[in-house]
Amino acid sequence: MNEAIKPLNPIAFELGPFAVHWYGIIIGIGALLGLWIAIKESEKRGLQKDTFIDLVLFAIPIAILCARAYYVIFEWDYYSEHPGEIIQIWNGGIAIHGGLIGAIVTGYVFSRVKNLSFWKLADIAAPSILLGQAIGRWGNFVNQEAHGESVTRGFLESLHLPDFIINQMYINGQYYHPTFLYESLWSFVGVIILLWLRRANLRRGELFLGYIIWYSIGRFFIEGMRTDSLMLTDTLRMAQVISIVLIVLAIVVIIVRRVKGYSAQRYAE
Repeated sequence: MNEAIKPLNPIAFELGPFAVHWYGIIIGIGALLGLWIAIKESEKRGLQKDTFIDLVLFAIPIAILCARAYYVIFEWDYYSEHPGEIIQIWNGGIAIHGGLIGAIVTGYVFSRVKNLSFWKLADIAAPSILLGQAIGRWGNFVNQEAHGESVTRGFLESLHLPDFIINQMYINGQYYHPTFLYESLWSFVGVIILLWLRRANLRRGELFLGYIIWYSIGRFFIEGMRTDSLMLTDTLRMAQVISIVLIVLAIVVIIVRRVKGYSAQRYAE
């Protein structure tokens, strides 16, 4: 490895025997910012201030557990031989689709218990979820994971990237596509679009379904560039298959809900 290029230390600081990793800090920052946005919007939409605080107390831990379980299941050949690493989530290895499944199920159960509209909660949360994903990808950056194929330094410089990103993409003697960055930027753009669509006053549920479609389109193409994909078969990438399924499902749900009159209410109502 080029001695002049040293990767960032994944450990932010240590408290006695405990090491606090940047990965966890970054994910935590994304979650807190997303929660703040959701709380502000929920108050405008007539919900109690603590509604989303109560929700995330369940949703975030469950989503993280599901995201980790999803990843471990599809990497079982490795973890079956290294069971002690299953809980080492601070080293990376969580799947967003697994976390999304856990969060959606938790949100649905929560809405039923609290007698609230699931679609109303989902619409309010959509920009926050995508913001958390956009910020969370920088945890992959620190861990030097979720990258693409090898490239030259000249290629990275042609993208006008700052040196700290280029240098961090130097892994084991090779430079790599910063696919974490591509997905982060795609998600940030999506957050802006979703916040704008709030003013368009879409039918209830369609803001969240729009989030599903936007994220899945970007994930499908960016996943094809990655080298660390979870594989369904030798040729099928799990995230790409799930993305296609989610896009089709979201479009079908939008159409069915409109035809059946289930989406008569608007976002702002």
